[in-house]
Amino acid sequence: MSASPVRLDFQLTSPRHSRPFTADARYLPDGRRKPVVVFVHGFKGFKDWGHFNVLADWFAQQGFVFVKLNLSHNGLVVGGSGDLEDLEAFGRNNFSLELDDIGTLLDYLAAPGAVVPASEADFSRLALIGHSRGGGLVLLKAAEDPRVQAVATWAAISNVNPGWTEALMQHWQQQGVYHVENSRTKQQLPLYYQIVEDYHQNRLRLDIPHNVRRKLRQPLLIVHGDQDETVPVERAHELKSWKPKAELVILPGVTHNFGGSHPWPQAELPGEAQQAAAATMEFLQRVL
Repeated sequence: MSASPVRLDFQLTSPRHSRPFTADARYLPDGRRKPVVVFVHGFKGFKDWGHFNVLADWFAQQGFVFVKLNLSHNGLVVGGSGDLEDLEAFGRNNFSLELDDIGTLLDYLAAPGAVVPASEADFSRLALIGHSRGGGLVLLKAAEDPRVQAVATWAAISNVNPGWTEALMQHWQQQGVYHVENSRTKQQLPLYYQIVEDYHQNRLRLDIPHNVRRKLRQPLLIVHGDQDETVPVERAHELKSWKPKAELVILPGVTHNFGGSHPWPQAELPGEAQQAAAATMEFLQRVL
């Protein structure tokens, strides 16, 4: 067995839009078919943020094929700086696009000739992990895609509508855009009103409470820090109330990014992320 995971980088295209997007897969090439885990980043995030590469290698060392993607409209450019730079694309993003991007990746991984050899990946044992907004996405994707066999959320949102006020909605619709600050880079990130229109046009598909209650059949692990400053820990308890059979892990003293920051020069996971990863690995080894 190789001491270090193989990393395979690849590019995807979606039938829904013209923006290419990238993904990578990590695994130990031992000739055994391993369960596949797909990791989905959150709002203002990307696949190589912070400690996510260390996380990918850690899961690969535990006997998984670990795949992570850049959602197509997250603001990164293929061959670009590796950070948020296409703010126009960021503003044109919406939840339906993101769900379709995840679907494009799953279709690719399941198809003959995918970058990970069939001798190494057992796609019948597929799990999704999502952080923050990505946690909401993996809940919705699992509810609509029976190929997904298990789901884990880390600091997940419980509603794609974060409580938009009537005043904000009126201003947003009139102006066509409003801006949020990226606290890390101080960029003013545009959000075009189309995200609201997409939400209303696809209300049932994007309704997390409805989908978790009525359509999510897979085993679910909910991981959340009790000191989360971005998505309150109450959101985890909401998800649990909608799916009582879900497993809930509340990590004391842990904040939204599980101890990570960008960039992350260390070779080891933050201690808080290690706790989340260990709980998730134990769950996946039981249910896949």
